[in-house]
Amino acid sequence: MMLNKGTLGRPAEGRKWRGLAGAAAAMMLAASLSGCMYPRERMAESQAPSMDVVAGVQAVVDLYQQKKGLLPIKNANQETPVYEKFVIDFPKLQRENFMSDLPAASFEKGGSYYFLIQNEEQDPTVKLMPLTIFQSVNDVQGWVDQYGRSHEGVLPAAGEAYPGYSRIDFKKLGQREPSVRSLYSGGALPFMMSDEGRVYADYGSDMMRFAQKRGLDKVGAELDLRQLLAEDTDFVPVKSPPFKLVGGEPVAQPE
Repeated sequence: MMLNKGTLGRPAEGRKWRGLAGAAAAMMLAASLSGCMYPRERMAESQAPSMDVVAGVQAVVDLYQQKKGLLPIKNANQETPVYEKFVIDFPKLQRENFMSDLPAASFEKGGSYYFLIQNEEQDPTVKLMPLTIFQSVNDVQGWVDQYGRSHEGVLPAAGEAYPGYSRIDFKKLGQREPSVRSLYSGGALPFMMSDEGRVYADYGSDMMRFAQKRGLDKVGAELDLRQLLAEDTDFVPVKSPPFKLVGGEPVAQPE
């Protein structure tokens, strides 16, 4: 999908610094991306690329938009969840000589992340979608679906997580719960499912910590708490339903 720059509006004031570096600096960042990243063996340990990798890709995206009037992103339909859409089209950037090599962390290079564009209309910003979490939720979804088919639609519930959401009884599934770590805290990331059987990752504890850091009174009751995680870090909360503060606590909302 290619968004016309004319429809994007003016960039936010906080992004004006991007243009100051100029095309030459952005191209230098693009050419040196492979030198900015962790070695593959360290990548396996950290599960996250260094910050300068994201900054380098951001510079390339900004330069592409400046030169082409478009964003270098792949097509996404209306049904694609917000934190899974607008994947950066790295092959296009290579074909058009905006990048000499791809980030080692990128899926296209054999890494564990999709590089996405968020806030695409007002202030296009590069973010990372962790494929380990994405795939783990999909795996659990497959087990839950299979269980439901063989148990007349009954779900493997193990107590309420939030209104309309429950924990998952992995013993009923005959499976070991996948060990998934939050990129926001390093702690274990639990799974949950809706009453309809849709599986999600539960970022509630991360959201609480970020909300407290910002100030609960400043967050308010209407903000989708996923925005806190996406705005304050390089990572998007993939496979999460909307959350809002209810009684001072993060509570999952219906999609």
